[in-house]
Amino acid sequence: MACRGMYFALTSEQEVALMATRDDAEVLAFLEELEMGDWDGEPLDCETDKAWDAIHRCLSDGTLGAGRRLSPLDMAVLGGGHHYEGDDYIVAHLVPAEVVQVAAALEDVDESWMRQRYDRIDPADYQGELDDEDFGYTWSWFKQVRDFYRQAAGANRAVIFTADQ
Repeated sequence: MACRGMYFALTSEQEVALMATRDDAEVLAFLEELEMGDWDGEPLDCETDKAWDAIHRCLSDGTLGAGRRLSPLDMAVLGGGHHYEGDDYIVAHLVPAEVVQVAAALEDVDESWMRQRYDRIDPADYQGELDDEDFGYTWSWFKQVRDFYRQAAGANRAVIFTADQ
């Protein structure tokens, strides 16, 4: 699979629909409907390609540990409630109050801080090349994630992060 990450800012109606899912099949059906744009209202989403992996490592403890809720930064990618039980997909959900916290925390992240965290990633635990090019790729996608969270918080929306494994 591609391991490409995607964020969606959910309307209240969409969040209720997600919370009503009962199993992985229903979660995947929800995501398919979400991706098709069959909802009323302005869509708000953000791609991260494969940069979500390094972004999460930089914002957390350097690993792909998920859902610890240690800090708002730790929750930005893999934190929050998880709605998919299988190993082939990630669906991490933050409620609107958490989105506001994450958005505020992301505002303080600058390129220098991010680079320091990036340089601490264990190369043996990372599938990509830890080099200037990969950092530039990670930083570029991170800036889009930060803008996305700013918009989602301003719209009082829940957020889900999804990635196929």
